Amino acid sequence: MAKITEYRGVEGLVYAEVTEDSTETYTTGEVKPLAGVGEISRTTESSDEAHYYDNKPAVIVSSTGSDEITCTVSAIPFDVLADITGQIYDANTGAFIEGQRATKYYALGYLAKKTDGTLVPVWRFKGTFSIPDSTHVTENDGTDANGQEITYTGIMTTYKFAKIGASAKALTVDTSLGKADVSTFFDAVTTPDTLKTIA
Repeated sequence: MAKITEYRGVEGLVYAEVTEDSTETYTTGEVKPLAGVGEISRTTESSDEAHYYDNKPAVIVSSTGSDEITCTVSAIPFDVLADITGQIYDANTGAFIEGQRATKYYALGYLAKKTDGTLVPVWRFKGTFSIPDSTHVTENDGTDANGQEITYTGIMTTYKFAKIGASAKALTVDTSLGKADVSTFFDAVTTPDTLKTIA
């Protein structure tokens, strides 16, 4: 009988700018912390449609679109917020200046955990961040406080990774198998080409 587990826990939300994604190469910049993470959820655009021939459904045509990753996080530092949303941060004054956005792509990484303690490291390779939702409420004598919610829309890379011969959206590792070396998984963006087996 298969072992039954559930997901319980997420930590270590990080990001890195995608500096190049072309037919020749996929490269990213420095991995940086994003914010404290409370919850991550994902939905994927998909569609399945039957095509009819001779009055019968003969072929199912399937397509997969973008991933929408919703991250519930602590208050995002202004310099990080400016970085991931393509806006301006004035380091001299500590001011975040909202204005016209410059679109950039980022990789998104985090560490999920299962109820049996298994760690599940994840890198999503290419996407953009939305302007995050935030709520500010007057103080009272309770303990209420608010973080933020930001959406990451992930798409396929242009680059086709050599190991799999195809583009990809994400890499997720089941560490319970003891096969992949994930000791440096978040030091840089780990891809199908750079993920190594345990020696």
